[in-house]
Amino acid sequence: MQAPWKTDHWFVSPWNYEPEAVGGASFSEKILIHDVTLRDGEQQAGVVFTKDEKVRIAEKLAEAGVHRIEAGMPAVSREDAEAVAEITKRIGTRCKVFAFCRCMKEDVDKAVDCGVSGVVVEIPASEHIIRNAYKWPLNKAIDLAVEATSYAKECGLYVVFFPIDGTRAELNWFLELINQVATHGHMDALGLVDTFGVLSPHAVPYFVRSVRRRVDKPLEAHFHNDFGLATANTVLALANGVEVAHTTVSGLGERAGNAPFEEVVLTLLTMYGVNVGVDFRKVYELSRLVRETSGQSFPSNRPIVGDMLYSIESGIISTWYRNCGQELPLELLPFHWDLVGHKAPSVVLGKNSGIDSVRLWVERMGMSHLSEDKLQELLLAVKNASIRLHRVLTEEEFESLVKEITSIVAG
Repeated sequence: MQAPWKTDHWFVSPWNYEPEAVGGASFSEKILIHDVTLRDGEQQAGVVFTKDEKVRIAEKLAEAGVHRIEAGMPAVSREDAEAVAEITKRIGTRCKVFAFCRCMKEDVDKAVDCGVSGVVVEIPASEHIIRNAYKWPLNKAIDLAVEATSYAKECGLYVVFFPIDGTRAELNWFLELINQVATHGHMDALGLVDTFGVLSPHAVPYFVRSVRRRVDKPLEAHFHNDFGLATANTVLALANGVEVAHTTVSGLGERAGNAPFEEVVLTLLTMYGVNVGVDFRKVYELSRLVRETSGQSFPSNRPIVGDMLYSIESGIISTWYRNCGQELPLELLPFHWDLVGHKAPSVVLGKNSGIDSVRLWVERMGMSHLSEDKLQELLLAVKNASIRLHRVLTEEEFESLVKEITSIVAG
C-alpha cells in the first residue's frame, strides 16, 4: 500500500501528514476551483484576450475539470459580453459559468443576457477605499450592495458577494457590511478578498473564523500574490473549511497576479491528500496556452509549469539522474512529469555540468569509448563555452567541441 506522501507520481515530506502538523485542518468535503483567468487574469497590464482566445481558454479550462469559470465582465465591452455568452453556450453543463459585476443593476442585466448561472458582485469593503478612492459616504456601499445582490437573486442567479480590499478593512466595519448584505440583500456565498495580497498566512485562520462567527454562508478565497503568499494563503483558507478557491492559470493577474491554479491543486493533492477532481495531466498544456495567448513570458523555472523545470544542468543531479533517473525518478524530483503533462527530464550542458553530464551526451552519440582524460577535457570545454555564451549548449555546439577535442567525426 502506498503512503500518501510517496506514490508513483509524487514524493513529498512525510511530516506533512503527521497528526501534529495537520490535526487542525478541516477541509470541506467538496472543494471547488473557480477560475478567474479570463477576468482577473486579463487585468494584468498588457494582457488582452480576444473573444476567440477567451473561448479557447475556457474550453481548455473545462477539459481540465475546473468547476467554475469566471468568463469576464460583460459591462466592459460588447466583445466581452459576446465572449461570455459564447463561453456559456459552448461549455454547457461541463462546468458553471459566472460573470463579474459591479453593484449595479445594469451590470446584472448584462450578465443575465449572457446566460450565466452565477455572478460575482463587487463592492469596496474598506472604509478608506470607499472614502478616498470612490469618494462615497460609507452607507452608499451598503445600499448599493443590498440593491444589486437582491436584484441578482430576483434574476435567478447564484450570487457571490465580493467585498474588495476586505483584508485592509477595520474588522468590525467589514463584518457589519457583510451582515447588512446577508440580512437585507442576498448572498449565496461570500468572497474573502485579499485584493492587495497583504494577508499573512498566520492571519488566514483568524479571518475565516471571524467571518464565520458573523455570517453562515459558504466562503470563497480570493487571494492576490503581491508578497508571494497567494498559494499558501489559499491552501490555509481551504484547510480552515473554505469551500471555493479562486485561481488563475499560472498566477496571471493584476500586479503580481492571483493564486496560481496549478500550485493550489497540486499542493492540495500531494501535501494534504485532497484531490479536487481536476485533470492534472492538462496542467502544463493549459499553462502554455495561456502564456502564448496572453503574450506573457513565464520564468523557465516557474513551479510546476516552467519550460526548463525538468532540464538538469547540475553535475551532482546529473549523476543522480544517471544512477536512478529512469527507474527511480522521484529520488530527484518531487513529482513525476507525467502527473502534470510536462516533458520528460533531460540533461543539458553548461557551466555547472559534471563528468556524468558529458558521459550521458557522448553515450547518446555512440562514443562511449572515450577515455576519462578526453571526457575531462571535453567537460572543461563545455564549461568554457557556456561561460562565453551565457547559456547552455545546443547539440550542434557540443558535437563541434567533440570534433575539436577528439578529431573524430561524431556518428
